[in-house]
Amino acid sequence: MASQPAPRPVESAQLGEDDLALWQALTVQLEQGLDRLPDKPEETAEATIRVLWQLAAGEPMSVQRAASWPLPASSVEARERLGRLVRERLAGVPLAHLTQRQTFMDVEMLAGPEALIPRRETELLGGAAVALLRRLAEANADVIVVDACTGSGNLAAVLALSESRAKVYASDLSSEAVTLARRNMAHLGVEKRVTLRVGDLLEPFDTDELRGRVDLLTCNPPYISTGRMAAMPDEIVGHEPALAFDGGPLGIRILQRLISEAPRLLRPGGWLAFEVGLGQGPSVERRLLGSGDYGDVEPVADAAGQTRALLARRRQDP
Repeated sequence: MASQPAPRPVESAQLGEDDLALWQALTVQLEQGLDRLPDKPEETAEATIRVLWQLAAGEPMSVQRAASWPLPASSVEARERLGRLVRERLAGVPLAHLTQRQTFMDVEMLAGPEALIPRRETELLGGAAVALLRRLAEANADVIVVDACTGSGNLAAVLALSESRAKVYASDLSSEAVTLARRNMAHLGVEKRVTLRVGDLLEPFDTDELRGRVDLLTCNPPYISTGRMAAMPDEIVGHEPALAFDGGPLGIRILQRLISEAPRLLRPGGWLAFEVGLGQGPSVERRLLGSGDYGDVEPVADAAGQTRALLARRRQDP
């Protein structure tokens, strides 16, 4: 079957014939050579060339932002940069690493190899956590939030942006990830309301200031089994930190620790909210209920009905 011609950009009337020819040629090249990941459905060939076109012109932005941004006419230098960027993308460099931008819950974040690139599935956890936070803030204006395994700080930033009365603490085992998170807080103007720390899981928060006082504890922990890491696409394991994925031999090492350690920080009635991998939901839900530390447990399902996050409320009775 003959390949279909590449679509013309929406702003085609603003581009010269040379630019239109370049657009079509590069879009076809990406359609034929790009290995798209299923967890990044938005990164189509057309969306990718639109983003790289803007980047080559000196405007780094995410796929979502670029979708509504007019395409500028290119210069000789920009066309050369664009060719290099397309080659890097075809070689497997993540688009978010090239642009240093990624949208998470409609917020334009900074991205980089220091931390996991925020995924669309984590927006399920983010949306549930924001709804919880707003309910908690209505009942008590002084709300304390902790975000463990914060990575680029995407959850912590969105929570701080959604509720100005919340005091947010976040940490990661990786000092490089915390550096990126700190840049994101400044980028989004919430650096004065988000305290960042380096340390292992909940250890940075085990202080008199926070112990037994946390209203909401969120976490997107590593939950991929070590054995599955080798089978993951090189675009992921070759460019994003293994710390952000490796959950131990069964993929639940960090999840087990989180469930057992969180009650030490949560106030009675406080909530734990965290992401789980495909297929892990039912067994992790049973573990939460069997621990005796949590009362209400609420699964958060994706469009296919798979549990991708769990919310658990610490018991209020002794």
